[in-house]
Amino acid sequence: VQLQASGGGLVQAGGSLRLSCAASGRAFSMYAMGWFRQAPGKEREFVGAIRRSAGSSYYPDSVKGRFTISRDNATNTVYLQINSLKPEDAAVYYCAASTSSGGWPLSSRRRYNYWGQGTQVTVSS
Repeated sequence: VQLQASGGGLVQAGGSLRLSCAASGRAFSMYAMGWFRQAPGKEREFVGAIRRSAGSSYYPDSVKGRFTISRDNATNTVYLQINSLKPEDAAVYYCAASTSSGGWPLSSRRRYNYWGQGTQVTVSS
């Protein structure tokens, strides 16, 4: 599967942004999907994941309440809604697909088989 992330840009602190990740190929619904971010000089950080059936999602405490992941298996797209943006949210955001049958909430990068190219989010204060 190939992943294409989009929707990044420059947003003022306190604003909102919705990132999209379009998947090509078949069997998108067979993949759990995750989102990560990486700021300059920092390691790639897990910000959430959603199960294959969109039945449940998981967020680390650092973003819980502000980040929401959703997916549309009919259009092979997963979304990351970011609200109340903070300067520390600035990073390149990556979507990833996992075939892993265990290891929920899939917070480890090693659980993911495919990665998108990333989309830049910049937050002005």
